[in-house]
Amino acid sequence: MKKLLLTLIFVSMAPFAHAQPDTRWPAKAVRIVVPFSAGALTDVVARMYSVELSKRLGTPVIVENKPGAGGVIAAQGVAASPADGYTLMLVSSAHAVNPSLKKSLPFDTTRDLAGVVLVASSPTLVIVNSASPYKTFQELVGAARSRPGTLNYGSAGIGSATHLAGEYILMESGTRMNHVPFKGVQEAVTEVLGARIETAFPPIALALPMVRDGKLRALATTGHRRSDLLPSVPTVSELGFKDFDYRIWYAFVTRAGVPPPIMTRLAQEIRAVSDQADFQQRMRTQGLDPTHVELADFDRYILGEIDKLGRIVKAAGIQPD
Repeated sequence: MKKLLLTLIFVSMAPFAHAQPDTRWPAKAVRIVVPFSAGALTDVVARMYSVELSKRLGTPVIVENKPGAGGVIAAQGVAASPADGYTLMLVSSAHAVNPSLKKSLPFDTTRDLAGVVLVASSPTLVIVNSASPYKTFQELVGAARSRPGTLNYGSAGIGSATHLAGEYILMESGTRMNHVPFKGVQEAVTEVLGARIETAFPPIALALPMVRDGKLRALATTGHRRSDLLPSVPTVSELGFKDFDYRIWYAFVTRAGVPPPIMTRLAQEIRAVSDQADFQQRMRTQGLDPTHVELADFDRYILGEIDKLGRIVKAAGIQPD
């Protein structure tokens, strides 16, 4: 009887014990999985955070690159990892577009992964060659409207952030241009420089040196406010498209089910790094605006982005693969 009683007590306590967070966290190295190759902006940002988080957490924070399938391979691995807070993933806004670009995913974006904190965003620029006849965003849109299908814009490929930036502008302005996909947005910018295509929508940091050198003309920025890097360039929203807001964002996510105290600690430590003045300046030199949305608010933000980006994918006629 005594043995049976002890067994019943142990069984009854097992779920409670399992639910308890590891009070020693972190007791080992933390991984930041990056779904792109080394040298990509996502990778650069992850390594900036890894250095500072290692200091704050008192444990190694290791960056691990797992490129492939637009981030799906990395996300699948994170979704299958233990829900213990030791595996993070630094994602871009591609994280919220993949549900619309893929016929099926080996995980559920909102059920299997949880948002920790959104840390930065980057608007894209509407650029033309400095010798282009289009001096303003309104002139470019007007030409596209009066001669539908005759203007060309380039992007980093079908379904890329720079492709969706263009399609969002076309959707909101009711215009049509020809999409010319390249392997990277750098190639699209080169084609604008050579006046072989009319426009492209690169991240602000990529085009900034050429805008400042007078080789490119920036007609508008797609963010919710003017960029401190180009304060004289208006937003698309200012130019007649109210509430237009398109930014490539960067954020930490993890496996769903991590105990709340660990999730809160992660968000607090990442925020503490983000709030450092010198760290913010380093982010801005990468063309990024420090941004902070965390935990439940960030999960809601992801849901909104999945919906918005899904509508853009549908309007663009992009077929899921």
